[in-house]
Amino acid sequence: MLDVKTIGLFFITAIAEILGCYLPYLWLKEGKTVWLLLPAACFLALFAWLLSLHPTAAGRVYAAYGGVYIFVAILWLWLVDGIRPTVWDIVGVSVAISGMAIIIFAPRGA
Repeated sequence: MLDVKTIGLFFITAIAEILGCYLPYLWLKEGKTVWLLLPAACFLALFAWLLSLHPTAAGRVYAAYGGVYIFVAILWLWLVDGIRPTVWDIVGVSVAISGMAIIIFAPRGA
């Protein structure tokens, strides 16, 4: 069950980080309201807090989280930006997720 919880927490963390960065992007590049910076700051604070909930060393969490972030970012590219991922996007995501799985789920000595 820890595996499912860990992966779920990574996904929620990635969404919070992407929203925290996407909202300022909308303001800067798309001419949307500056008020988007308020929820962006909240999402980035949520992102930092969510990373602190993982039950392992911070460096390992950050390294493994990167793989899930790449996966979620490519999903965002497809679902939000409307750009279909290429074969190379899928290959890259596969490599990143494999790395994440090795880092976070490898057996560790007590």
